[in-house]
Amino acid sequence: MLKTDGAYECNLRYPRLCAYLDRRRRPVPLRINMFGSFDIAVATKNARTSSKRFVKEKDPFQRDPALSEPTASIGNNRRILVVDDNPVVLKAFELKLKASGFVVTTTPNSGAVAATAERENSELIVLDINFPPDGQMEWNGFSVMQWLRRFPDLAGIPVILITGGDAAQHQEKSLAAGAKAFFQKPVDYKQLLAAITQALAV
Repeated sequence: MLKTDGAYECNLRYPRLCAYLDRRRRPVPLRINMFGSFDIAVATKNARTSSKRFVKEKDPFQRDPALSEPTASIGNNRRILVVDDNPVVLKAFELKLKASGFVVTTTPNSGAVAATAERENSELIVLDINFPPDGQMEWNGFSVMQWLRRFPDLAGIPVILITGGDAAQHQEKSLAAGAKAFFQKPVDYKQLLAAITQALAV
């Protein structure tokens, strides 16, 4: 994670740290703690320096030592939209799918899926099922899919549903609703990649 010159190198075990450093857009000194957490020096408004701690996040993907590193030729620059209210999940999916050669857009806003998919010309959507209420409308993966069908240009976009909840509760309903595949977190990336390539015929 930490290079000798003090720069950082992102990986999937610290996606929240990666997202923070991406926003900073410059290397920052990191201190590795005994149990694998990282402290970062942060300047406060009164010019004092405090520290911000990042710990290992729960991996949204299953670990498979036998799985080789993804090659950029698999995705062939096909455009995928990932929708999840958890920024850690979004960053992890973005890193994985980009490494496999896909062009990835992410959004935590379930109500903006149609507009985002249209703007980005998304060819496939990876969509979480459960979202917190936003005060206006309670969206979930199924209502988002129903909403997409209202738009002729978006109705044919294949959707893969994911959830951190009970698989038995959602799997049959997901496939009946027209999802191309269903996965429970942590996701088996090898199986996800196979479902994506099948749906996109890549």
